[in-house]
Amino acid sequence: MPYLLAQIVFGLLAMTICLPSMQEWGEIFSTDATRVQLTFSVYVIAYGMSQVIYGPLSDRYGRRPVVLTGLAIALAGSLGAVFAPGIDELILARAVQGLGSGATMVVGRSLVQDFFAGPERTRVMAFIGMTMGVCPPLATLIGGQLHVRLGWQANPALVFVLGGMLFFLAMRMLPPGGGSAAGDTRWVVGMMRAYRALARLRVYLLHVAILGASTGAFYTYLAAAPLVLRGYGVGPDGVGFHVMTATLSYVVGNFMTSRLIRRLGDQRLMITGQAITLVAVILMVALAGWPSALAFSGPALVLGVGHGLLMPPTLSGTVGAAPALAGAAAAAAGLVQQLSGAFGGYSVGWVSTVGSLHVALLLTGFTLVGIAGQWGIMRLNRRGGAAGG
Repeated sequence: MPYLLAQIVFGLLAMTICLPSMQEWGEIFSTDATRVQLTFSVYVIAYGMSQVIYGPLSDRYGRRPVVLTGLAIALAGSLGAVFAPGIDELILARAVQGLGSGATMVVGRSLVQDFFAGPERTRVMAFIGMTMGVCPPLATLIGGQLHVRLGWQANPALVFVLGGMLFFLAMRMLPPGGGSAAGDTRWVVGMMRAYRALARLRVYLLHVAILGASTGAFYTYLAAAPLVLRGYGVGPDGVGFHVMTATLSYVVGNFMTSRLIRRLGDQRLMITGQAITLVAVILMVALAGWPSALAFSGPALVLGVGHGLLMPPTLSGTVGAAPALAGAAAAAAGLVQQLSGAFGGYSVGWVSTVGSLHVALLLTGFTLVGIAGQWGIMRLNRRGGAAGG
């Protein structure tokens, strides 16, 4: 279990540990903020898109060779970032980092399907959610300290060391086989067949829609937090505390899931999570006129609990919809999450961030999409059609 958790959060750590350094990269490399922002954007895009390829490859050729290949690419990108002489080289290195790190996420989720079943699988997903909730604030905190004490290169150097450890552990702990020899020998054709099969599974598509809506809402909150909180008089030194409390409440929700899953089951947990999420966004809209930062971050605490109850069974549902295509299922779901998150963050620029009302309405929109997906799953269950389209 510890290795599985470490593998899944590796890409998220590599994504966020360099965030504190971005404040000074413009001055260090004599460039503008737009090019500095690209160091993050190219990582997210490569990280999401690569999962679509790694998933079917892991189904066909096995988990170990795919994750070893991905880690080797991530190690090369991390080393390139350490020695990057300019911003262009750093952007390229970050893209290579993301391209390799995508394998650890999608293969990690697939391994959950391989080794766990039923309520235990959802319970494992809850532990994964708790770890992923802690990772971004912890990585940002570590990255800031390393930047100040040792220089910004210490962050990609740490990623290189951790990636090397994961590479060694993967060679020792993962079975060499596990892939399916069936199907077309041309993996691209097999990949397209896998995604066509998933596209015909309505229950899978509905679970992915819920994942995308929840991730989009969370990224919307993260992107809007500095801008909205500034209007409430919260400076840069205080933003992290508001973000951290919302993230930690997500961890609490995942912990609750690990305790309740055997008693309530996946569907009841998902419905409970949706209800709590809806209460959170309604509360944020209602408190929008209150002249306190808690009008924004207070309801986000409730939102985090709702998502913590909702995400583990939803993730379990995506990889469980078609066990033979677990790698492809995890990959497509991961891509949708990344794209939805990017859209959520970008959508903040469309609305006013003076006060919390407009951002609260954005969050409500994402939440309603998730509830619509939940209603669709309930209809399929009532008709006994959860196995197909």
